[in-house]
Amino acid sequence: MDSAQLVAGVPMKWVGPVRISGNVATAETEVPLATYESPLWPSVGRGAKISRQVEQGIVATLVDERMTRSVLVEAEDAATAYAAARQLTERAEEFDKIVQTCSRFARLINVRHEITGNLLFIRFEFTTGDASGHNMVTLASDALLSHILQTIPGISYGSISGNYCTDKKATAVNGILGRGKNVVTELLIPRAVVTDMLHTTAAKIVQLNIRKNMLGTLLAGGIRSANAHYANMLLGFYLATGQDAANIIEGSQGVTLAEDRDGDLYFSCTLPNLIVGSVGNGKGLDFVETNLTRLGCRDNREPGENARRLAAIAAATVLCGELSLLAAQTNPGELMRAHIQMERKNETQRIGA
Repeated sequence: MDSAQLVAGVPMKWVGPVRISGNVATAETEVPLATYESPLWPSVGRGAKISRQVEQGIVATLVDERMTRSVLVEAEDAATAYAAARQLTERAEEFDKIVQTCSRFARLINVRHEITGNLLFIRFEFTTGDASGHNMVTLASDALLSHILQTIPGISYGSISGNYCTDKKATAVNGILGRGKNVVTELLIPRAVVTDMLHTTAAKIVQLNIRKNMLGTLLAGGIRSANAHYANMLLGFYLATGQDAANIIEGSQGVTLAEDRDGDLYFSCTLPNLIVGSVGNGKGLDFVETNLTRLGCRDNREPGENARRLAAIAAATVLCGELSLLAAQTNPGELMRAHIQMERKNETQRIGA
């Protein structure tokens, strides 16, 4: 067999549908999750079922979007580096024209910098249409770096990637400055639904969220993150939709917020570094094309709209799984029973086959 044709198969199921509204997507859609962790499917499914008990469903608000790449240049001293940095801010319009020669969709929206000693770290921020934009912004940054070295005196090449982006690493800078889509999801669940479908109370979930997600993560030294398991839902969704799976490292840095509103549960998940795209690498596979089409992310829209819709669906999927898990963990033994039942059932089916 030609090794180029080998594919690693990961079990996938569609769960839901999830009801979503907000400023970039209004939909009721099933979502695909590719995972070896089979209890994830019914867990997300339970959250999806709860979303349909509320008229608006999960409200997903796109707060910001940008893709970044940082480059590194070297100066003789800090004063020279600072003089170069001042020119960067003043010449943003000129730099954007260079970016537009590299791509039809990339646009430079900001330039930031950090000086350490004689080193100047430059962080370029772009919009990238429907692509997640990794290659697009690297190509644009390479062109910008060449232009800067030719037109700004006193600096020399350091690296095309200076790690101030930051790509596929858990850092604070992305949550502060943004990288990818910043999406906030919210769901207000009536008391009766919390009791009947989650088998818990708003007060218990609020207390667990504070103690586990916030205090527990603080004690563990978490970086701009307070959640139970965003990475589970993101990885499953990323693998099913052709995303760069390594981006769950920064993508899973997010904050869960829960409030008891007279017995009703306000539940929110904020994902400031959600990196997704509906075009680009990984999207040419048949199953990915099928999944994106079924999600409504292949419709003829303005550039960027398909990726924004995809981000809203991904973030809503995260909320479904986060809500279900926290509810389960308020009840002793519930989480382990679900895992044992699902995994033993799957093992029996595998052996029987």
